Amino acid sequence: MGKIEFARQMQRRTKKFAIDIVRLTRKLPRNAEAFIIRKQVMRSATSTAANYRAACRSRTRREFIAKLGVVIEETDETQFWLEFISDLSLLDKVTVEPLQKEAAEILAILLTSRQTAKDNNTSNKK
Repeated sequence: MGKIEFARQMQRRTKKFAIDIVRLTRKLPRNAEAFIIRKQVMRSATSTAANYRAACRSRTRREFIAKLGVVIEETDETQFWLEFISDLSLLDKVTVEPLQKEAAEILAILLTSRQTAKDNNTSNKK
């Protein structure tokens, strides 16, 4: 798979992930604590998708690496909120675990992509 097709696939995947998170938040209880968590997890998940899309529009490899750093932070934060939802038993594990798994997979891919971009950037300078 080429770079462009990989980027398109990841854009679709991160967008689907954000949509799935929004749908998950609709299942949260209607109370003060869940309101705060709902807002936070939606913000970080949608930011993951939006910032990945922005990273794909980077003008330089250096800019791409920097923007991927933001995407990684937002994905990690989404993982945190999913763990929080699970730890507080706000939703059952069957509902939360698939999204936790997807967040972990996306994060692993992003970390590898950033490292590859860094390695390629370093080798181009030699």
